[in-house]
Amino acid sequence: MRRRGTDFRRPVRRKVPDALWWALCCAVILLFVYILSKGNRIESRPALSKRTYKHDKIMEGLNITEEMLNTNSVTRQLNDQISLAKAFVVIAKESNNLQFAWELSAQIHNSQMLLSNAATRRVPLTTRETERAIRDMALLLYQAQQLHYDSATMIMRFKAKIQALEEQMNSVTEKSSKYGQIAAEEVPKSLYCLGVRLTTEWFRNFNFQKKLKDKRQMEMKLKDNNLYHFCVFSDNILATSVVVNSTAMNSKNPNMIVFHLVTDEINYAAMKAWFSMNDFHGVTVEVQKFEDFTWLNASYVPVLKQLQDSEIQSYYFSGNSDDGRTPIKFRNPKYLSMLNHLRFYIPEVFPALEKVVFLDDDVVVQKDLSGLFSIDLNGNVNGAVETCMETFHRYHKYLNYSHPLIHTQFDPDACGWAFGMNVFDLVEWRKKNVTGIYHYWQEKNVDRTLWKLGTLPPGLLTFYGLTEPLDPSWHVLGFGYTNVDPQLIERGAVLHFNGNSKPWLKIGIEKYKPLWEKYVEYSHPLLQRCNFH
Repeated sequence: MRRRGTDFRRPVRRKVPDALWWALCCAVILLFVYILSKGNRIESRPALSKRTYKHDKIMEGLNITEEMLNTNSVTRQLNDQISLAKAFVVIAKESNNLQFAWELSAQIHNSQMLLSNAATRRVPLTTRETERAIRDMALLLYQAQQLHYDSATMIMRFKAKIQALEEQMNSVTEKSSKYGQIAAEEVPKSLYCLGVRLTTEWFRNFNFQKKLKDKRQMEMKLKDNNLYHFCVFSDNILATSVVVNSTAMNSKNPNMIVFHLVTDEINYAAMKAWFSMNDFHGVTVEVQKFEDFTWLNASYVPVLKQLQDSEIQSYYFSGNSDDGRTPIKFRNPKYLSMLNHLRFYIPEVFPALEKVVFLDDDVVVQKDLSGLFSIDLNGNVNGAVETCMETFHRYHKYLNYSHPLIHTQFDPDACGWAFGMNVFDLVEWRKKNVTGIYHYWQEKNVDRTLWKLGTLPPGLLTFYGLTEPLDPSWHVLGFGYTNVDPQLIERGAVLHFNGNSKPWLKIGIEKYKPLWEKYVEYSHPLLQRCNFH
């Protein structure tokens, strides 16, 4: 192989020494470290000043000084003594030791003057300045401990005081409940006066009785199932009048409305007189008394049978059978009233009727109710508005689910519903023997172990699986005990004053009374004589 000539050979590369490369790298690294450290020093200054500023703001917010942060701070010691002494002043006054409370207050004032003077001159307090004040306060605080004003003792005393207050509160609550129940059950003088005057008018004025006889030609109307039939069971003349009047005034066809009223012997003449002397826009009104129902006797009706039992009579009327353990509202004799339980005998009371709307006497009607009679109950017996929007209106609230008869047959979370405005299909009622179901549960509850209060619990049992939910606007509740949404009031067809605060009582809720009172004709001569206003 031939070699190139000298002129055509590649020039030889000279190698850079390794030591020079290492020196250059070290210089670059040192330069980078220097620049980085210089930047950190520049940045650390504002951070330090920021921490200092934050520290100053905290001290300013807590109202403390550098001297108070000292472990030997006399200012902080004085402040601590003042705080403790103030607590002992309250306790001393509570214990009626006014002399000692005055001494503590005087010493607190002295210590506060020292702190105030130091703050004014902007110079921290010295040990020499505060020695006497700290010693005097320490002696008083020691004396307070000797008087058993220490924390442990006072905690026990406060616990005893709280327990005593709770017992006092329970006693007052119980009395309030009793007095409220009594107020709710009272018959106002004006209402009593009206009943007496109407009874007198009935027996004195034969024109009323003649007028009633003339109306016998309308007996066919009382049995005509093409008309709208309503029933009310009550001994309250004025309340029943409001139900009839409000229904008539808001009806599109009042001449198609028939009211079936059932009262007791005492109020029968007065009720007949009132509805004979007043016209309700063409509404037909029938008045009966339950004492005329021959089938209503102790052999058929469990409630009447229970009334003959001496233990039941003692429970409801004497109140001495269980040493007052049962609340007064559960012992109200009205829950044994036949007017209250007659709702379970509607097919027997009105044997010719097929469908009826039941209304309580504490409701006001403000819409046309004819639409209720065209509602399809889908084979059910009872059409009612459900009240289970809240958990306390479910079955477990009303019934004793520790009893095997209850917890094996009824869902505790089943939705409750309300009496007061109910559509009853009497044809289905008779087919399913609903009154017989009611009798079964009444006889099982003779010892009051299934439920305690009223007609709703047996109603929930009797109509279980037989109730068709209605639109909530048909029946709005709560006007006798709580606040009601204004929109519900506007949409509501029937407004129910359930609760103790009935609109005809002084304890009625004032803002809801006008809803009821606008259907009372206060210009009526009898109402004026009886001082209704």
